[in-house]
Amino acid sequence: MKIKTALISVYDKTGIVDFARELQNLGIDIISTGGTYNLLTQNGIKAKRVEDITGFPEMFNGRVKTLHPKILGGILAVRDNPEHIEQLKKFGIIPIDLVVVNLYPFSDVIRDGKVTIDEAIEEIDIGGVTLLRASAKNYKYVVGVVNPDRYEQIIYELKTNNCEISERARLSLAIEVFRHTSDYDAIIANFLSSQSTEDVLPEVFHLNLPKVKNLRYGENPHQRSALYGDFFTYFEHLHGKELSYNNILDISSATELILEFDKPACAIVKHTNPCGVGIDESSTLEAFKKAFATDTVSAFGGIVAFNRPIDFKTAMAIDEVFFEVIIAPEFPSDVLNFLMRKKNRRLIRYKDIDLKAFGFDFRKIIGGVLVQEVDQIDLEPMNLRVVTRRKPTVDEMEALIFAWKVVKHIKSNAIVYAKKDRTLGIGAGQMSRVDSSKIAVMKAKEMGHDLRGSVVASDAFFPFPDGLIEAAKAGATAVIQPGGSIRDEDVIKAADEYNIAMVFTGIRHFKH
Repeated sequence: MKIKTALISVYDKTGIVDFARELQNLGIDIISTGGTYNLLTQNGIKAKRVEDITGFPEMFNGRVKTLHPKILGGILAVRDNPEHIEQLKKFGIIPIDLVVVNLYPFSDVIRDGKVTIDEAIEEIDIGGVTLLRASAKNYKYVVGVVNPDRYEQIIYELKTNNCEISERARLSLAIEVFRHTSDYDAIIANFLSSQSTEDVLPEVFHLNLPKVKNLRYGENPHQRSALYGDFFTYFEHLHGKELSYNNILDISSATELILEFDKPACAIVKHTNPCGVGIDESSTLEAFKKAFATDTVSAFGGIVAFNRPIDFKTAMAIDEVFFEVIIAPEFPSDVLNFLMRKKNRRLIRYKDIDLKAFGFDFRKIIGGVLVQEVDQIDLEPMNLRVVTRRKPTVDEMEALIFAWKVVKHIKSNAIVYAKKDRTLGIGAGQMSRVDSSKIAVMKAKEMGHDLRGSVVASDAFFPFPDGLIEAAKAGATAVIQPGGSIRDEDVIKAADEYNIAMVFTGIRHFKH
């Protein structure tokens, strides 16, 4: 099955001119559309317009260009079916042997979350998807190409096999086409579902993500793993060793935490749990010192993240501690050159990220996947409810809101002791809330922190007064928690007895 005629219509024009020139040199006729036709002819490549083949111009603002029997028939005809061959001759249809099409990435259209449903619909490709699916369906006779990275392979086969493509290669290309169009349709379906006034969770959840790369291994060396999706759309790996599975998990966790804060902030994360967070009105160095002081032991080998560019003084302070990864929105050139002296230290720049644009969280279970909305509910100070006789002071309220932002990112059961600009003790992932509180107090004392006058945040309600009493004994003067326990009155009574101010949020932040 020699390749004699090619149809080319591409959004991503990477390498298309050189590819088409090679086809022309092999004597292959080219049919093209719109911008692709203009590009090819401007570069001296002879091509026919689709409308010259169909006899119809582009219609309905470009919605209909290639949806015509003289195009689709040329692709779908079975070449060893006499009836099909007779129909090709009868209706003057030219067989099309090679279809080179790629689509405007719909994910780019909707990425910023600001596009309207009408604007998005206009970007849905119909003809291109149809051409690709037709070529893939008829792969025994037609070569369908959606990936520019395949051009070199195709030209090599054409040159070495007398303008033929092996059936094995055609099948591989067809599989790639169907994966691509399936992914494309899934992105559209998920977007339209998100615009629906009905259930935000669709009846069928599509999760088609392109493989970015294989990783060295997963959480442990005996587990194979790979990265899928568009992680590197949001993160740029500036320097250091290849990112591991665990690095990527921690980078995501640290970035989600640091984006909670408007003031210059620093967070140090280990195994997705923060072990220190600090903020400062103007200095990344002071923010780092506060975060690091929370737990200087656990910080070793962790990931440090900033929500501001790092200055040179901060870089020198970071350099004194072993961190696997350093994350910031920008690295000035002098800072980057300084930090790059250590070859194995990974430097990651994050780009504009709107966490609310990431609609769902996923968790694997036996026999399926759990899907939930991302925990992005905002805490409105006006909705906080003081439930004790004593109200928090202005400084205490500021500290409570700071601690609440941190506790949201800690594995349950989670307890945070804090001042208004720094964490003092963190208890994470215990089966008992009292145990989390004890661990937080123990860690704070080990680091020499005085918890008198501190505040406490709890990710879920205190089921009994014992957790609150533990906080009072440690020296805390104010507590923020969701409320909602059947024993709330007992907890409130204990708070009043210890002269603790307590605020209910009405929001729970479990993180399993």
